[in-house]
Amino acid sequence: MSWLRNVRNKIASITKKETPDNLWHKCKKCEAMVFLKEYQDNMHICPKCDHHGRIGPDIRFTHIMDENSWERLPFASVKEDPLKFKDQKKYTERLKDARTKTTEQDALINVAGTIESVPCVVGVQDFAFMGGSMGLAVGQAFVDGASRALQDQCPYIIFTAAGGARMQEGILSLMQMPKTTVAISMLREAGLPFIVVLTDPTTGGVTASYAMLGDVQISEPGALIGFAGQRVIENTIREKLPEGFQTAEYLLEHGMIDMVVHRKDLRAQLAHIMGYLMAWKTAA
Repeated sequence: MSWLRNVRNKIASITKKETPDNLWHKCKKCEAMVFLKEYQDNMHICPKCDHHGRIGPDIRFTHIMDENSWERLPFASVKEDPLKFKDQKKYTERLKDARTKTTEQDALINVAGTIESVPCVVGVQDFAFMGGSMGLAVGQAFVDGASRALQDQCPYIIFTAAGGARMQEGILSLMQMPKTTVAISMLREAGLPFIVVLTDPTTGGVTASYAMLGDVQISEPGALIGFAGQRVIENTIREKLPEGFQTAEYLLEHGMIDMVVHRKDLRAQLAHIMGYLMAWKTAA
């Protein structure tokens, strides 16, 4: 049977060479196998079940911003590892790994540009960077984005995606909650819109601060949105919670957000909302 084993090994070798690992994408919801190119061309949305996959800043900016209209804002320098934190690894090593993996400095990236010719500043949290967690760098990036919107007299749009506060920065991470809230107050005093787009997942301290303080609260379909996990809440209140109570659709039904918008419609919807909220400036 050695000849059969040899033939089988050769077939396996040929198949492996002709079908690289990055040829297919497995949907996390329906588990359908989709050609990666088809998935990417469909804005990282499963063509079988319409599940919206997680995407990073560069892809998001490409989807949302006018072509060649946007520029990245410089990333402010903050004190790294202020608590000299170490668990299984040093915090500095975790930062280094995240930067290598994502090629980003930290979890929140801002750009200034236009959406359907409407000037705006857009921030995107990258869940791939330590779960999009909020630390000193994210807090400062948020303030920088709001400051640029104030300077340009335009709306600030934030796409949230986070597991919450960054535990490696302890109380300093929690201090970013009031810090970002003050920046939002400055936008409100100037009459400039602050628009939040909740993406999967948005949880923890981010939900407890700027993620739920928008003048308009939008979400992508199926996004997980909440503060604590379902099991934690059930153990605390000792009651069974409704199925899917932390999904975007459930929050919309119960008045927690204003609208759920498909990714393909989001660009036009944002332009429409900004045009409406900035009408006072055009009239002046």
